[in-house]
Amino acid sequence: MKHVIALDVGGTTIKAALVSQDHTLLHETRRPTATAQGPDAVVTGILDLAAELRALGEARFGRAPEAAGIAVPGIVDTRTGTAVYAANLGWREVPLKSELGRHLNLPVAVGHDVRTGGLAEGRLGAGRATDRFLFMPVGTGIAGAIGIDGRIEEGAHGSAGEIGHIRVRSDQAAPRCGCGATGCLEALASASAISRAWARATGDPAADAAACAEAVRRGDPRAEAVWRQAVDALADGLVIGLTLLDPHTLIIGGGLAEAGETLFTPLRAAVRERLTFQRLPLIVPAALGDTAGCLGAGLLAWDLLAMEFTEVTA
Repeated sequence: MKHVIALDVGGTTIKAALVSQDHTLLHETRRPTATAQGPDAVVTGILDLAAELRALGEARFGRAPEAAGIAVPGIVDTRTGTAVYAANLGWREVPLKSELGRHLNLPVAVGHDVRTGGLAEGRLGAGRATDRFLFMPVGTGIAGAIGIDGRIEEGAHGSAGEIGHIRVRSDQAAPRCGCGATGCLEALASASAISRAWARATGDPAADAAACAEAVRRGDPRAEAVWRQAVDALADGLVIGLTLLDPHTLIIGGGLAEAGETLFTPLRAAVRERLTFQRLPLIVPAALGDTAGCLGAGLLAWDLLAMEFTEVTA
């Protein structure tokens, strides 16, 4: 059976899989990212895991994988396959495509983690029935991926879709974001931001966004106030995004989406009340969960093979 290697590298875990042409996950595994051992150790761990998957594929399916796809965080130059910068991995200018390709003796495609997850959601998940979507995972941070006709728009410099750094508050009390600006959507409506606000409201430093959502369901007025502020900021950011992009569908993923209708019911209402001439898109939860990264990395690999075949036969 033809298959490819898929790797989804996160700050704490590397998710990996063998993926068939029909996008079935034939084998899945996870390993710690080993960031504590330094950036070189992270690269070594990726190479070792990829080699294990290659050997497993050969043993199980009687043939080597056709290619490999890898999704990584930070700033990624997908043309050269270089991880330009990833603070949580300690990376600067890591030539992943050449190193992994040489190690595996396979063609390799490299993508940004969020845009790769968005690619999977667009083709295989919540956006598969639409030609225009905005995928926005809301977790520790807030990022985005712009889907157009089955592909993800990367932008001129590889940073298209960074909706988490849209400025939605400009007052003096606006919190500072990790990017250095103040009032960014990420600093107000991410799961981390909600956790901080709920910890302040309760006096419990261990309180988090999931606990806040549960308190909202119980009718706790303190939680409702924290949640409302986050939903309002999220709606403001989404309206900016949909005004610029006019998508058919807004796909919300990440940990915050696990709150279900506790999030989606007020969010849809808040977006609707902010619209003037804009058309209200569908606002739906992501469908693929934490498999999106591996499925997307598999798509990168299959797309690379299709492109190489097209170039050869042209």
